[in-house]
Amino acid sequence: MSTDLIRRYIVIGSRRVSNYWWASIIGFGGLGFLLTGLSSYLQINLLPIIHSENIVFFPQGLVMCFYGLLGLIFSLYLGLTILWSVGGGFNEFNKEQGIVRIFRWGFPGKNRRIDISYSLDDVKAIRVELKDGINPRRTIYLCVKGQRQIPLTRVGQPMTLEEIETQAAELAQFLQKDLLLN
Repeated sequence: MSTDLIRRYIVIGSRRVSNYWWASIIGFGGLGFLLTGLSSYLQINLLPIIHSENIVFFPQGLVMCFYGLLGLIFSLYLGLTILWSVGGGFNEFNKEQGIVRIFRWGFPGKNRRIDISYSLDDVKAIRVELKDGINPRRTIYLCVKGQRQIPLTRVGQPMTLEEIETQAAELAQFLQKDLLLN
């Protein structure tokens, strides 16, 4: 297997630092809200820094319990997406076998493995989409026959202009296809 004929780009998916951060913060916040709400119901300080005698259970304590449960559920959801590596995988361009393979992990179930292959002959071009503003989008697309455009870059964390230009140019040169800017 020669590296001159095969290129593989790893896609991180949900195992990003920001997801670890938000799962932790929301989990601790949700636990704090739940314990504070339960403290107001039981009239016992479950958290030493909170004085629950100042909080009436109905409606404040009940609402805090509700928000605490929501926070814990959302934190669990984020934790599970990290554990399952949802969105993670790779893009492989193999000149030896003449295929492009796009692999991603999904949620558990019968369609957990997303594994798509195309012939290199079906690839028309590499397209780069650049949108700046409040919600910037910097994406590399694989354009294949049949007007399909498959995103190759990770979602959620836009790459720098230099990274996206370099990767797209290298890929277009490697595949000997046109590079389209949008």
